[in-house]
This record gives sequence, C-alpha cells and structure tokens, in this order.
Amino acid sequence: MVNKETYEETLAHVSTHSSPSQLRITDIRFADIVGGPFHSSLIKVYTNQGIVGFGEVRDGADKVYAQMLKGRLIGENPCQIDKLFRRIKQFGGHARQGGGVSGIEIALWDIAGKAYGIPVYQMLGGKFRDRIRMYCDTEVVGKDTGKAMGEALKKRMDAGFTFLKMDLGIGQIIGEPGTLSAPLGFLEEMRELSRQRYARQADDLTEDQIRDIRNRHYDINNIPHPFTGIHVTEKGLDMLEQYVADVRSVIGYQVPLAIDHFGHIGLEDCIKLGRRVDKYNLAWMEDMIPWQYTEQYARLSRSVTTPICTGEDIYLKENFKPLLEAGGVSVIHPDVLTAGGILETKKIGDMAQDYGVAMAIHMAESPIACLAAAHVAAATENFLALEYHSCEVDWWDDIIVAGKLPKKLVQNGFIAIADAPGLGIDDLNDEVLAEHMHPQIKGLWEPTDNWNHYYSNDRLWS
Repeated sequence: MVNKETYEETLAHVSTHSSPSQLRITDIRFADIVGGPFHSSLIKVYTNQGIVGFGEVRDGADKVYAQMLKGRLIGENPCQIDKLFRRIKQFGGHARQGGGVSGIEIALWDIAGKAYGIPVYQMLGGKFRDRIRMYCDTEVVGKDTGKAMGEALKKRMDAGFTFLKMDLGIGQIIGEPGTLSAPLGFLEEMRELSRQRYARQADDLTEDQIRDIRNRHYDINNIPHPFTGIHVTEKGLDMLEQYVADVRSVIGYQVPLAIDHFGHIGLEDCIKLGRRVDKYNLAWMEDMIPWQYTEQYARLSRSVTTPICTGEDIYLKENFKPLLEAGGVSVIHPDVLTAGGILETKKIGDMAQDYGVAMAIHMAESPIACLAAAHVAAATENFLALEYHSCEVDWWDDIIVAGKLPKKLVQNGFIAIADAPGLGIDDLNDEVLAEHMHPQIKGLWEPTDNWNHYYSNDRLWS
C-alpha cells in the first residue's frame, strides 16, 4: 500500500532551501582558533531553514565587534544583505574594528548564495576570471639575509606562485650599529618590550606586570610614523638596498615582488628608501606611512617610480576616495574583513578602476575569508593578486568541508573558482578546529544568548 503523505509531512523530511523569502536569522555563534597563521574568530549564522552561513572576524580582532550585532539581526531575512549592512555598518571602524560588520556581511552572502543555489561571484555580476592569482608573503627562518630571502622566495616560485612579497625595513637592520638614529634609548626600549611581550609566559610574570608591558608596548607601537624620530642612515639605506639586490640576484627580475613592513619611519625616509630600490622593478611598496596622511601619500607617489600601495586598514568605500583623488596610490589593498565585506570591497575595486588604479586584496585568515576574497576577485575587473599567508600551515585546508572545492584550495599559485552555492563551503571541520582552539577562548559554537537583546536607538539623526 502506498503511503500518501500530506504536503506538510513531506516538507518535514526535506530541506526547504527554496524559500529564501521566508528565511530568518535565528542564531549567531563563534569559534576561536590560532595558528592559521593568526588568531581568527570564525562565525556561523544560523537560519530557520537549516542553511548556515560562514563568516570570520579579521585576524587579531576581538569577536565582540561581531557579537554586539546579534540583537540587531535576529529575526531578519539574511538575504536582504544591503539593508542589513546599512543597519550595522555604523558599528564598524578602521582596521580590526571593521572585523565584526565585515565578517557578518560575508556570512549573509554565503546564506543568500546557498538559498538561491548560486555562487557569490554570480550575485556580484559574474566573473572576469576562472582562477585567482595568489601572492605569497614570505619570511625567512633563521638569519634574515637577502640571499636567504631570495632562496625562500625561489621555493615559492618552484611551487607555482607567480607573484611574491617580502618585508623590507628597519626590523632587518635594527641590530646593526650605525644604521638607524632615534632618541637615545628609544630603539632599545622597543626591542626589550617586544622581547618581554613574547616571553611573558616563560618569565612567569604577574598579571600586573603583563598588563604594564602590554600597555607600554601599545603606547610605543601606536606612535604614528612622523612622530617617532626614527631615521635611516646612509649605512642603513646601503644595507637595505643590498638586501633587495641580493634577493633579485636569486629570483631574477621578471617575477613581481612587492615589499612591506618598513617600520615607523617618516615620509622623507620613505622617499629616500624608495628611490634606492626603484631600480629593482618592484610591484609595489606597501603601507609605508599611515593611510590617513593623504597629502603625504601624494607626495610619496610623486617622489618615487615604484607603485605605492595601501588600504588593508581602511573601512568603507568613501574612505578610499581621498587617496584615489589625490593620486596617492597605484594599487589599493583592501582586506575584505576590514573594508566592509564582499559587496563593499567590490565597490572599492570598481571605484579604483575609474581612477586607473589596480586592486590587490589583503588576506591573512582562514579559508572562509580567503574564499570570500576570491569571489570578490573573480568579479572585479581590475584585480591584481590575492594575499596568502598559510603555505606552512598543513591543516589550513582541513578547516572547511567542501564537496565541490578541491581538497587543497591554493594549487600552483592559484585558486580555481568553483561553481558552488555561496562561498562553496558545506561545513566546517569541528575536529580540526578543536585541535587549534585559542588556549584562552575555549569552546566551539557555544550559545550566545546573552547577546540576543543588545539593542539601542541606533538612529544617527533626530
């Protein structure tokens, strides 16, 4: 005898992902991991239809920036992405403060794509490319010399990477006498505070001592570049120039090579260093001074021939515009987890294209953020390259479960864009996450009911 079920009974056995207009956000939860390569707070946004969207708070940021948004989103339709983004974007800010809004926005796109059965890039207007070029940030293990860096970068090239990046700055010469000048004792205090900060557990310090070190470390490292009084001497410039020459002697001149992490030196020293390394055919010089100094960026850009790049700490499209209007950059470099999420980063790229400026994308997080950035990159015409920090993290790919994505996302220096709904992530691997949980923030996807009713009169006008 045939069992005749009612329509409602049949629906009880199937996933009703085909009812996006009836979707509602029911919960938002978090998991904190370390070592991938940095601290990341992963996000799950749950719905009444069983669809889960995955997001992430930017590396090193506090998940409270995302938790505080929960009471403003529960009960809303996650497919109304722009509407919800406009509701919560006032609670974001530059650098890590943009991580909460941006991470939630990414999860909403993931849900919408799964609800409608299409990839995120397709909802952004389709793709300009099938593969996303990755650029590989690289560090030296052991003594940091130009030859050693060249060999490390050569290994990246042998692995298929076609775009490279390395550090070049005062960190490489700070221990060499006669390379830097600064108020006497300042550089020594910087080095000692860094040593204490990273060795504090081994030193068995008290909580008060740890707090004092952290506060002093914050004070020193938050002095803007023009106010530190640090200058690079001719000997220092000679050493940094030789470093780049040694790198190029190993990797050659054809592969693009970007440089970053110059240290807190002022504009004039940046210009002197830039002119020294112009001859080495560099892809860009990144974040030489704080991004807020628009006129200084314009002067820097006019003073050197190497492309100037910044943007990973800028929140929202309108805050990129002054740099573009002033001609201060040749490459913008947003991080999807700071800029405002997927749609805002796409808008930033399109605006930059109007000024003849390329867009690279900063990314130092888990595969969730990487795939979000990859979808933006696929859908943005003036895209150049996407950052990748996790070559040596052998469990990085295991964080996600994704049937339509390759087991290893980055292959031969590229990510292939899959025709999979949303970001392409089916689930997260809780066993892997449990092995890499933050030692001081334990617990996977624990209830966040205490944030359900955080709400206020958020209107910005009377």
